Amino acid sequence: MKFGGTSVGKPERMHHIVSLVTKESEPAIVVLSALSGTTNALVEIGLWIAKGDRSSAKQTIDKLEEHYHNFISQLVSKPEAVAKAKAVIAEHFEFLNIILKISFSEALSKDILAQGELLSTKLFCVYLEEQGIDHVLLPALEFMTIDSYDEPQIGSIKVKLTQLLEKYKDKKIFVTQGYISRNARGEVDNLKRGGSDYSASLIAAAINATVCEIWTDIDGMHNNDPRIVKKTVPVEQLSFDEAAELAYFGAKILHPASIWPAQTYKIPVKLLNTMAPEARGTLITEKAGSVGVKAVAAKDNITAIRIKSSRMLLAYGFLRKIFEVFEKYRTPIDMITTSEVAVSITIDHSNYLREILKELEPFGSIEVDENQAIISVVGNEISQTTQIVKKLFGSIMNIPVRMVSYGGSPHNISLLIPGEYKTQILQQLNRGMFGLE
Repeated sequence: MKFGGTSVGKPERMHHIVSLVTKESEPAIVVLSALSGTTNALVEIGLWIAKGDRSSAKQTIDKLEEHYHNFISQLVSKPEAVAKAKAVIAEHFEFLNIILKISFSEALSKDILAQGELLSTKLFCVYLEEQGIDHVLLPALEFMTIDSYDEPQIGSIKVKLTQLLEKYKDKKIFVTQGYISRNARGEVDNLKRGGSDYSASLIAAAINATVCEIWTDIDGMHNNDPRIVKKTVPVEQLSFDEAAELAYFGAKILHPASIWPAQTYKIPVKLLNTMAPEARGTLITEKAGSVGVKAVAAKDNITAIRIKSSRMLLAYGFLRKIFEVFEKYRTPIDMITTSEVAVSITIDHSNYLREILKELEPFGSIEVDENQAIISVVGNEISQTTQIVKKLFGSIMNIPVRMVSYGGSPHNISLLIPGEYKTQILQQLNRGMFGLE
């Protein structure tokens, strides 16, 4: 059972989580994110220290510490529990104050970021103890490991976690941190943004769990972006492939990486709402449940690169050379379309754009369009259903489409459009594909 930042962001929500966890008949591993806002504050502290602005870093630390003291004043009430909660805060904020005297490094940055999950899990355990609820805190840094390519080592995680659980055969509630891990050098590291979902999926796979529950503040994955489109509905069932496409192409409820461990080990995933636990949410399994369009997702800040070259004609090895440039700079490609004389590619981060463009120059003339958006229409076997294609393009005839990716996956049709049309196209697709105003 994984609970995100908003699910643990207020003391009363932490209280509520306990009622959800203790309701379970099976033993449960509870994976917690940092309290909402904490990771952003810790990133800010790291940036201030990197710039050498210790004074601003200290202000951010003090403000965050005050927030935690306010938090525990409503989380626990018995004097002994209050003292324990204060000791937890003192320990971690002492660390943050000590690092003000240390020169900044990438390793230090990872140590700073780990404090959020360490705080939330320890404070949660103080509350469990106050309530007389038997539990065990399993430190993620003792079993969650990534290799030199930042990839989780599922075999090692399985062995270490199983050994830890063996010690507590009579226990039913286990608490651990999401997001944080140790790297190949044994240093504190993390599974990147949104990594608590990933942690939960890896843990579920490692222990062969009956289900992996991702608890958030919305009742499942919706058919469209509820922040942009007024009327959306939760999707009751998705296949792993459909969910992976939606997560990758912008559905914010689920981290893209978090699908594969559960999919590989065939662990059902449920997306549930902490604020409305009775809502059905979304079930993700091997089976799609039904054929047809399930949802639409949008991915912002896309950069499109077109390489035009008459030498491409019949030139084998041309695409390989282009892909090698992106591989060199570890920049994933989202969409690709080719013609007789040109190839268009999209990327979702432009960290190395200048270097990539320089290396692509010898291949032909280069055009770059920034601030694009990828709109993905996802569902089971939709590329084989002719009516869907007709409906899709009939819904967006007034919107300029820069690229279309169709047939690469039987579950996804993706369109590249200028970013300023994103809201308009999502609203039009809601009407055209789902009949929702």
